[in-house]
Amino acid sequence: MTLGWLTILIVIALLGVSAFFAASETALTGASRGSMLRLAKQGNRDADIVSELMSNRERLIGALLLGNNMANIGASALATGILTAWFGEVGVLYATAGMTAIVVIFAEVLPKTMAINAPDRFALRVARPMRVTIAVLGPLLTVVEVVVRVLMRALGVKVGANQPILSPIERLRGAVDLLHSEGKVEKTDRDMFGGLLDLRELQVSDVMVHRTEMVTINADLPPEDLVREVLASEYTRIPLWREKPENIIGVLHAKDLLRAIRASEGETSRIDVSTIALPPWFVPEMRPVSEQLKAFRRRKTHFALVVDEYGEVEGIVTLEDILEEIVGDIADEQDVVVAGVRAQPDGSVVVDGSVPIRDLNRAMDWNLPDEEATTVAGLVIHEARSIPERGQSFTFHGFRFRVLRRERNRITAIRIVPVPRDGELEEPRPKRAGTSF
Repeated sequence: MTLGWLTILIVIALLGVSAFFAASETALTGASRGSMLRLAKQGNRDADIVSELMSNRERLIGALLLGNNMANIGASALATGILTAWFGEVGVLYATAGMTAIVVIFAEVLPKTMAINAPDRFALRVARPMRVTIAVLGPLLTVVEVVVRVLMRALGVKVGANQPILSPIERLRGAVDLLHSEGKVEKTDRDMFGGLLDLRELQVSDVMVHRTEMVTINADLPPEDLVREVLASEYTRIPLWREKPENIIGVLHAKDLLRAIRASEGETSRIDVSTIALPPWFVPEMRPVSEQLKAFRRRKTHFALVVDEYGEVEGIVTLEDILEEIVGDIADEQDVVVAGVRAQPDGSVVVDGSVPIRDLNRAMDWNLPDEEATTVAGLVIHEARSIPERGQSFTFHGFRFRVLRRERNRITAIRIVPVPRDGELEEPRPKRAGTSF
């Protein structure tokens, strides 16, 4: 009888060991590697051990499964022996039914549920015991690994090959989107993180101010008129041109102009702007924004003129333009804030044609594509394959676009209405001349 109760205690102990391995498996496979790395840098030794275990997942999984199965099989075998001795051959059925229920509830579901609710905390607690377990089971694990690798090669599976579906950057986006959907990350923080990741994918042409919206001044104006225009502008750096607006000869900084006015004792007629203007810095429109940001820091300047492949001025780009891609619009006391996005009571949105698609997506939390066009007007023209007339409507990408205003060849205002997926219909594109249908 004493031996029977001792066997029962051994069975209970083995079930406890099984529960430990089950909880450890859930915790160590579900723990955040980023959290462990951060804790390790803060001096947490257990986090360092967890990172070490997770770096060799093959051996870790082998130790967890081997220990768990040995404990379960041992407990089941001993329980079967006890119940067979007590009830005869029918004890096998009792052992099978009873151990199945006990193992599933107390050695699998319960410990794994507890671990999955706080995987990082559980991982830190089981780190040291698991390291000892792996060291003890080392020789046996080596044999298991060899057998598994041979079988994997026979099945044509690449051993040790990590084949993620998404790139590391896209996985980061997915993690942040998931945290945002769970309410753990605010929309502004998600947008800032996404903007930071987008810098490598954007070109200068995607963030520049187009030449049609540039503020420039004719350098040949009388000094009094030139000073008046500079002071009337809300910008501190203004390109100067001669003969034609595309011929930029320099960039005038308002602070340098004020110094010149002081040096001339207020006699603006004595000021020669060509002597105080800074030489223009031209950058190609296809340069990645991340490289342009580094160039701004290297040259210690915040302003550059953008040129196309033919050397023609396309616009200007500033450090503020790049930073706004990360943090959103930056407005100071001198800015004239024109958002260009106006939500209407009926649920539609009236948008200026020059509004960048990225800004609209960020403001409305939409996902309009910006690969083929930079502005909303450019997207409509790209999809319509023509310059639409006022009043024309188009439906694409889950939205209905209606042209409200057009000035010459420019679309200046568009009404956008989200269309339910089930009711989305493709608007027939304008017929081209020469077609019979």
